Amino acid sequence: MPMLKEQKGEMIDEIVEKLQNNSTVYLANYSGLSVAEATDLRNKFRDAGVDFKVYKNTFVRLAMERLGGYDGIFEHLNGPTAVAMSSEPSLPAKVMKGYLQGKDRKLPELKAAFIDGAIYGGADQLDVLANLKGKKEVIGDVIGLLLSPMANVVGALTSAGGTLAGAIKTLADREN
Repeated sequence: MPMLKEQKGEMIDEIVEKLQNNSTVYLANYSGLSVAEATDLRNKFRDAGVDFKVYKNTFVRLAMERLGGYDGIFEHLNGPTAVAMSSEPSLPAKVMKGYLQGKDRKLPELKAAFIDGAIYGGADQLDVLANLKGKKEVIGDVIGLLLSPMANVVGALTSAGGTLAGAIKTLADREN
């Protein structure tokens, strides 16, 4: 049964809302997966907190045009396309890579990824995208770098020159 114009508008609105809430969009070819495999893949995405759904390419394009800035990804909106959306750039790639790993599977195949305005195209980019650090990992690295000098100061104070007299003696020894 064909969709009514009102239903099409609601579908486009749904996609627009998801695009606004997620900075990362992956387009994948899923054609050739069995129903059981597609269900398993969908469950893996859901468990990871990634929105994964098959939409008509026209609806995705119209939603992206409404928001603007997605022009470079339009060429990948052809043929059977599943859309994975996430706020974490590497999460959809990690799910796809995990699903493909250890099995003789080639699907789902990455068509393209849109991450904060940058476009990554082709299945060969899946490993690169899966190795991107997540937001929490980057924050952890920054905090580690900020705390590093403090650890050096604390270490110096708790070492042999930890007392004021010891620190003065250490400085005096350096001058001699």
